[in-house]
This record gives sequence, C-alpha cells and structure tokens, in this order.
Amino acid sequence: MTGAGAPGLAVLSLLLSGVLWGTAWIPLKHFASQGLTGLTMTLCTYGLVGVVALPWIFRLRLQWLPQWRLVAGAAAFCGLANACFTTAVMFGEVARSMLLFYLVPVWGVLGGRLFLGERITRLRAAGAVLAIAGAFLVLGGPAILAQPPGLLDLAAVGAGLFYASQNICARASDRVPVLPKTLIAFVGCAVVGAALIPVARHGLPPISAGLAAGLAAFAGLWLTAAMGTQTYGVSNLEAGRAAVLVIFELLTAVASAMLISGERLDAGGWAGAALITSAALLEAFSVDPPPPADTTLPRTTRSP
Repeated sequence: MTGAGAPGLAVLSLLLSGVLWGTAWIPLKHFASQGLTGLTMTLCTYGLVGVVALPWIFRLRLQWLPQWRLVAGAAAFCGLANACFTTAVMFGEVARSMLLFYLVPVWGVLGGRLFLGERITRLRAAGAVLAIAGAFLVLGGPAILAQPPGLLDLAAVGAGLFYASQNICARASDRVPVLPKTLIAFVGCAVVGAALIPVARHGLPPISAGLAAGLAAFAGLWLTAAMGTQTYGVSNLEAGRAAVLVIFELLTAVASAMLISGERLDAGGWAGAALITSAALLEAFSVDPPPPADTTLPRTTRSP
C-alpha cells in the first residue's frame, strides 16, 4: 500500500514539490509570451508526458485496475486543476490568482472529512487558518479583493478545488503505487486539454524548434519531478494534512519573485510569510493521534 510510506519522506517530498510548483510561474509566463494559452500548455506539456507514458501505463495495468475509478478521478481532477491554474496564472493577476487558489487547504480538510472520514483536529484546523491568513497577508490583504470576481478568479478557485479533489482520490487509491498514479495523471491532462481546446476555440500557435525543445524540457524534467513528488506525498499523508502542507508552494513563489524579479514584501507580507512558514512547520512536525482502541475485537484480528 502506498499509505505505508514514511511520513517524514512524504513531507520532504511535498516540500520539494512546493519548490518546483512555486517557481513554475517563470516558464509559464515565458510560454504565454510565445502565444500559448492555459489549455494549449496543458496539452503540449502535461499531455505530452501522458502520451509518452502510455506503454508503461499499459504494462502496469494490474497495479491500477483494481482501483481504476479512483485513479481515473484523480487524473481528471489533475487535468482540470492544471488547465484552470495555468490559465489563471498566465493571463490573470498572479497575486490574486494565487490567493484564490490557496483556498485549497479548506477544500482538502473538508474533503478529507467528508469522503475519507479523516478527523479535523484542532491542530489541523489551526494550520489551515494560519495558511489562509498568511496567504491573504502576503498578497496584499483586503486590497487584493477590491476588484469584482471574474472568469479568471473562478479559474483560480476551481484550480484549488480540483487540486484538493485530486489529492483525495490519490489518497483513497491506497493500493495503487505512486508511479502509475503519476503517469495516469498526465494522461488526464492530455484528455482534458484535448477535450476543452475545441470548446474554448484555442488553436495552437506556430511552434518553432526552440519552443518545442523548451516545452519538451519543461514537460519531461520539471513537471515529471513536480508531479512525482506531489503524488508520493499526498499518497502517504492524510488529505487534510497534505493540503495544508503544500501551502509552502506559495512561500516559494514569493521568494523566487523577490530574488528574480526584484519584488519586495511590506510588513504585512513578511507577517504573512511567517504565518505560512509556521503552518508548514506545524504540519511537518506534528504527529497524528493514534486511532481509538477497538475494544470490541480481539487484538489479533484488528486491521493494521
């Protein structure tokens, strides 16, 4: 079972995933300047990996077929999350989009409770509150919500909701190893991109050799590593805990923007960064309470 992985390794895996996703805005902005949209990016990068991975997915079919519905659900949610997120970040205000996306801890904690029966402990609820409050402060406080919501805002909110849903499905498919779940998630991105591009009427721009090489490198190296570490982490941690912990991605995005683009944080921004870091550390070093003892069954017949 994937859930048997070491919690410490799963935490480190999610932190690495946060670094990779938190700096992904850099190539995304570059590809937007080359005429690509969120859906075409999803198809040309995530989808490319999915198509290449099809032979391995077929070979691993005995590993994922017993829980194929959950795996397919995770793949579909992954495709929707990435299509929404890339669209929001590439063409909307990055700060506003990130704030709305980082409602994901709320969806993760609630979804983990509703669909997986996970407990919402006081510590986990406090972590979610700290994370959301920190994100709100980093992105400017009340001023960030001065504009009325639009389609790109809905895309950012949808990205968080779909991302949390993907995490829940990945956690629930606990008999499927990480590799097939990761590869099939890329296929989900290809299916979503191919299905929605005709609806949105987004055509592919002329793709030069240099642009094609950049897309292949982004897909084959960056996204594969980010998706693999993310899938391993969420498969070995409770959905609510994972959803709070991946808020580290936002901290990485802010830090990289400061170092690369010369952005600066005001007092509220530094306070928010401290809250986000506290939430990530709180989750990384917290220990889940053991389940209550089952006094109705003999000790030798309990489930592991």
